[in-house]
Amino acid sequence: MSAAAFSAGAIYPLAFAPFEWWMIALVSAAVLYGVIKNAATSRRAFLWAWLFGLGKYAVGTSWIYVSIHVHGQATIPLALSLVAIFVAGMAIFSGVYGWCWFQVRTGRPLIDVMSFVSIWALGEWLLTWVFTGFPWLFVGYALLDTPLASFAPIGGVLVVGIAGLLSGLLILEAWNRPALLLVAAGPWLIAWVIADQNWVSPTKQFSVALVQGNVAQETKWLPESAQPILDRYERLSDNAWEKDLVIWPEAAITVPYSRALNYLGRMANKTEGALILGIPLVEIGPDDGYVHRNAAVVVGDGSGQYIKRKLVPFGEFVPLENVLRGVITFFDLPMSTAREGPKGQALAVATGLKVAIAICYEVVYSRMVAIDAANADLIVNISNDTWFGRSIGPMQHLQIARMRALENGRYLLRGTNNGVTAIIEPNGNVVSQLPQFEQGVLMGEVMAMVGQTPYSRWLDSPVVFISIVLIAVAGVVRYRS
Repeated sequence: MSAAAFSAGAIYPLAFAPFEWWMIALVSAAVLYGVIKNAATSRRAFLWAWLFGLGKYAVGTSWIYVSIHVHGQATIPLALSLVAIFVAGMAIFSGVYGWCWFQVRTGRPLIDVMSFVSIWALGEWLLTWVFTGFPWLFVGYALLDTPLASFAPIGGVLVVGIAGLLSGLLILEAWNRPALLLVAAGPWLIAWVIADQNWVSPTKQFSVALVQGNVAQETKWLPESAQPILDRYERLSDNAWEKDLVIWPEAAITVPYSRALNYLGRMANKTEGALILGIPLVEIGPDDGYVHRNAAVVVGDGSGQYIKRKLVPFGEFVPLENVLRGVITFFDLPMSTAREGPKGQALAVATGLKVAIAICYEVVYSRMVAIDAANADLIVNISNDTWFGRSIGPMQHLQIARMRALENGRYLLRGTNNGVTAIIEPNGNVVSQLPQFEQGVLMGEVMAMVGQTPYSRWLDSPVVFISIVLIAVAGVVRYRS
């Protein structure tokens, strides 16, 4: 059973980008369901579910190793140790799922499936905020290119995952109770019925250009690289200045905002619309030390400044930083000690459009993006996935960004340093994208959108409430029987 649980977790990431064998996610969950169903003790249930999580995160977040070893230049043993600690810690969440479901199993297939799925969904919701959250590898992302994605504007990625898990586990239980096949078909039938529902409406069309500089991470923050980077982005944008909106990626230039004002003023004079770019802010802290912030600013026809609120682990900070400082060269980089921005920041305005900005990792936080996007015309996600090299991380990141567009019914413009730069429609489809690891400019036409999806109004509250109720019902049935 231990081997089955670990193997199910290890193949689970194959359901996500870049592989996208979505059925594997449902098969993996079904294996875990069957394994825990046969557990004799709560300890076994926890252990087997923890092993599932161990395989899941060891394979699915292997890109963290690239950040620590390749770019952080940590030794192989140290990098492996840090990743192992992270993976083992994240797997505890899966272990808790297994332990909880063991407590409410009833032996009644329909109730057991619903309680298992509810615990899974509630666990994913917890991962959006506990210990700042790590909302990665949610099963709903794997189903983005299936009919079940129609649930995203209604209940977000969690409801897409619930629909898939319900159908998959009910098919498993239908082996002994064929009538459950009809229930298993329910989510797919509902998804087909609501597929053409329009929750938002287009208004103004405008032109965009997303500039991908492909600056090597190894040299990006060297002082002698600052001017060549400025020159590179200016040169790449020469044929884009007539567009309504030009986007440069996260930390596109490494010169702090206060020292780049003349340069930004020159760019503002060049553009006929607005330019949004990532740039570091350096402020004086309360102890007279310097505080670095990861920011985006609007120049030209617009205004606004946004400071990143959610920092990426092993990218902008590393757990046990005080212990590891000096051991990993990553900590010598300015943006490795970034501090988060305040909540409730005003939307940026560019060429008269209200823009919800998410910097890099922030796009994985569905609730935060939805709150901003509810009153915005479009979403802009600037990123620098160079930290993760040629791993699976950047493609997973793009897949997550697609879900944010679908949940909120907004175009999402994703501008990155070396990929994946893309224009994403409100239905989650990628209109066009640039190749990774190349310089380029992606141009296109997009629409400002008005209106709110049900998800942007209610967020995850209905899912959390219903999940708790279903778990409670299963518990009552279990202890009354």
